[in-house]
Amino acid sequence: MALLAIDNLSIRFATNDGEVRAVNAVSLTIEAGETVGIVGESGSGKSQLAYAIMGLLARNGRAAGSVIFDGQDILNARPNVLNRIRAEKIAMIFQDPMTSLNPYMRVADQMAEVLVLHKGMGKRAAVAEAVRMLDAVRIPDARGRVRLYPHEFSGGMRQRVMIAMALLCRPRLLIADEPTTALDVTVQAQIMALLSDLQREFGMAMILITHDLGVVAGSCERVAVMYGGRIRETGPVGPLFRAPAHPYTQGLLHAIPRIDRTDDELAAIPGAPPNMTCPPPGCAFEPRCPCRREVCATDRPPLEGFAPGRARACFAPLADVRGHRETAAPTTPRGTGAHPPENRIVPVAAVAGAGMAATPGRLDDHD
Repeated sequence: MALLAIDNLSIRFATNDGEVRAVNAVSLTIEAGETVGIVGESGSGKSQLAYAIMGLLARNGRAAGSVIFDGQDILNARPNVLNRIRAEKIAMIFQDPMTSLNPYMRVADQMAEVLVLHKGMGKRAAVAEAVRMLDAVRIPDARGRVRLYPHEFSGGMRQRVMIAMALLCRPRLLIADEPTTALDVTVQAQIMALLSDLQREFGMAMILITHDLGVVAGSCERVAVMYGGRIRETGPVGPLFRAPAHPYTQGLLHAIPRIDRTDDELAAIPGAPPNMTCPPPGCAFEPRCPCRREVCATDRPPLEGFAPGRARACFAPLADVRGHRETAAPTTPRGTGAHPPENRIVPVAAVAGAGMAATPGRLDDHD
């Protein structure tokens, strides 16, 4: 039995502009000790999927479906049930450690609080364990630094503190939501190597949410590609990167800057992500897709398996998708109300190294 089984999960947000359909009918399993990457542009639903697992959706959000963790359905569980699971069995590393740590509390107090609440430890013993965990994440002079405030640490060291805090109770599942955001490349590599080492040491499973396809290639066993609140392609990292089976996956991989190409401009996917308050009736990627068919505008393609461990949601024949030349001229997106043709792509040279394209009108608040 899978450690985590997500089945038909949908997430909605009530806003003044209408209902935002952030996640739509997502199903995913995570095995014990496995590392699964979730990638996609901002607004694709990656972070909201994680918040639903943790029971941390905003007050205007609601989730439907099921999230089975270790045989227990935890979706929309009561707070007292979730409080016994969070930190102790499932932990999460948030995007920005500076805003995730309490600036008014010393690191020692914040870390000790976790152990006092979840393990019933005394304050002295909890601080001693916090120091041991800071040593484990390779913070120099952990005994002295544990008494500092968050602003007295560098960005990389604050992220190490967040990792240490997440691992204090030895969780079975760690959700890392863009753990290398805003860190320089060298520190990124150190953080990812640290996470891999700690994962092996503690034997935990990990969900890695990221924009950085390079991080996924180096750290994950499987990957799920999300767009418009749905999984568009999933499979083992190696086969998926070597032979992507969905036009959106192809676009993401083609957007990665490469030192063996001398392009004058960065590659980008034409058009803009869908407005999830009024998503298109068919495939959300259809207006931007170079392989679109007539049926794509009216029907949503189901996620179907096509090879061992691999699945994709696309009406275009697999041979046509793989035969599409990456070097072809960019496809002009079909203009709709949710995808204005006048929207221009603004290539970003380094979004955590992924080279994805930033576009106007995206729902960053519901990533």
